[in-house]
Amino acid sequence: MPRRPSLLLPFALLLSSGCAVTPPAAEESPASVAEAVPFPSTYRPLPSSPTLIRGARLLIGDGTGLERGDILMREGRIAEVGAGLEAPPGAVIIDAAGRWVTPGIIDAHSHLGVYPNPSVQAHSDGNEATAPNTAEVWAEHSVWPQDPGFAAALAGGVTSMIILPGSANLFGGRSVTLKNVPARTVQAMKFPGAPYGLKMACGENPKRVYGSKNRSPATRMGNVAGYRSAWIEAAKYLADWDQYEQREESGETKGGSAGGQRNDPPKRDLRLETLAGVLKGEIIVHNHCYRADEMAVMIDVAREFGYRIGTFHHAVESYKIADLLAEEGICSAMWADWWGFKLESLDGIRENVAMVDAAGACAIVHSDSEIGIQRLNQETAKAMAAGRRMGLDISPELAVTWITRNAALSAGVLDQVGTLETGKMADVVLWSGDPFSVYALADQVYIDGALVFDRQDPARQPVSDFALGHVSTEVRP
Repeated sequence: MPRRPSLLLPFALLLSSGCAVTPPAAEESPASVAEAVPFPSTYRPLPSSPTLIRGARLLIGDGTGLERGDILMREGRIAEVGAGLEAPPGAVIIDAAGRWVTPGIIDAHSHLGVYPNPSVQAHSDGNEATAPNTAEVWAEHSVWPQDPGFAAALAGGVTSMIILPGSANLFGGRSVTLKNVPARTVQAMKFPGAPYGLKMACGENPKRVYGSKNRSPATRMGNVAGYRSAWIEAAKYLADWDQYEQREESGETKGGSAGGQRNDPPKRDLRLETLAGVLKGEIIVHNHCYRADEMAVMIDVAREFGYRIGTFHHAVESYKIADLLAEEGICSAMWADWWGFKLESLDGIRENVAMVDAAGACAIVHSDSEIGIQRLNQETAKAMAAGRRMGLDISPELAVTWITRNAALSAGVLDQVGTLETGKMADVVLWSGDPFSVYALADQVYIDGALVFDRQDPARQPVSDFALGHVSTEVRP
């Protein structure tokens, strides 16, 4: 029986069966074939050995920590966290006295792969700036796994990231969450089980891009009209599928007819499938938005159509409505100190992240930069320092949540990563010292318990195939 195309793949089920999608039976209709999401994750954890990091200062990622703690990684997971842990036979034991351990850093806003290096027009694949609504495009289809930026980010302790389309459009398309591992294909980087996101944008970008083409939207009111029109269309698409399924399940139709009329399924529409996924709560909204008043308007639009906003991105004025964001359960992914580069960013302040956190809202430090992603720990330190200067008590245990736990929440993967808790994926960073010091470096980075970066071992410092072809082999004295 044909059913509405599935909008979200249960990746874990595919992984448990070796990622093999069973071919449809010959008699199945195209609509039921569409239920299998066509681009499943093929990610496989790298081989790892049981590893005990002993005597480090642990920042758990949930606001707590241990002054001298141990963490045991085994079979790709965090097996134990505590003090005085025993190493299993054959385990690698690391004496980490004087060093710090955090969860792997998660960048909630990255364009690595879709705007890769070298930064040339041929690599500009992040913005499908051909229509105000391009919800049908998926960022993963632009990701170039050979982007040298992935390795550079890994050296900064980044183990996962949300890759977003650009912000030219009202609806920019689907985002994808990646594990930062070397791979030949984007599917081999896709975070297993991570939900898709929808990139939306408000403010200056859409009205500038399309107003300059003498088409709508050319104003902020045109922006909002465009959102509402699209959601009305998506709601009808969803209702059409619901009605079709109800008729099928009620037994009204036999042999493909109802009251003498054929009961054909609605025609698939890739753009509307993505929007319908949001209305069903399967796809997370990531909304580029700077001004406080516009964020409030977007919350009103979401209420009108019954969906939730997951995260406001950039959000330089979140401090003005931090209480509202806390009430709504909406995260803000923010820069530490970017402001003033266009009018809607003029009222940004360095205390933004700390004030959002102090109001009880979900605060995140993001990069939106192939440079900033390499030092998100230092960006977080800047936000922490700004908060302290205004009198807020911000501990390292709290500050680290802005690039771990809260970012995992934004991506919809907090049940798997973001904190050093037993049973979670062993995405772990061992730092040379206080990660919020400008002198600290990521000594070792583990993803699913596998050592993927080691500052002391060149063999554990990944280089993409593209970059490898441009590395000098000249031996210098």
